[in-house]
Amino acid sequence: MYTPPPFKSDRAASLAFAEARGFGLFCAWDGNKPIASSLPFYLTSANDGTPRAAFHVARHNPLIKLADGTTSWLLAVNGADAYVSPDWYVSPDQVPTWLYQAVHLTGPVRAMSEGELAEQIETLSAKFEERLLPKKPWLSSKMTAGRLEAMKKAIVGLEMTVEEVEGSFKLNQHKSETDYAAVAGSLASQADAYAQQIAHLMREARPNAFANQEAFADETNQLERTVP
Repeated sequence: MYTPPPFKSDRAASLAFAEARGFGLFCAWDGNKPIASSLPFYLTSANDGTPRAAFHVARHNPLIKLADGTTSWLLAVNGADAYVSPDWYVSPDQVPTWLYQAVHLTGPVRAMSEGELAEQIETLSAKFEERLLPKKPWLSSKMTAGRLEAMKKAIVGLEMTVEEVEGSFKLNQHKSETDYAAVAGSLASQADAYAQQIAHLMREARPNAFANQEAFADETNQLERTVP
């Protein structure tokens, strides 16, 4: 992943982002062309701290042939993204750009045993069911034994050993506070939820950039209240 220094995310933040998203594009090269599938996953770690991504695919997915424990795969995890118009900057001579969050995890993938797959199904569903609380979590025990076993036979559990972690959180970190705050304000006013999310992330990353802006707003509100 090409990442200019201002946008580079550290390893811990990148892994935390990937785990929180829990959904990404798994890609591998079969010798002739790239193969990819968008899949949910969760992260664990080996005894030595090496990250591992656990997921599963349909039994007929061509990716399975590349889960040989040596072929390197890429897991691309994307977050919010938003277009930025040059008109939103205070400074002149700006160009259009795109702000985003992305993490790439790279490493070999192996096939799981049936026992490991059973545990993975429970862990993966629990990860996402937790987001729906206070709904009572779904459990595989709600399925009939025959149906559950049939579903298990239709998929293959896989695990990536993550050898490389790359993160790019491009949030205009290299811009002046004035331009930074102006762009965040424009993004926050957009109807697009991703644009609003990027604006929120920018405010969290550099709260001081908005200090003068908020002070001005407070003074204006106070003045308006005193005007008869």
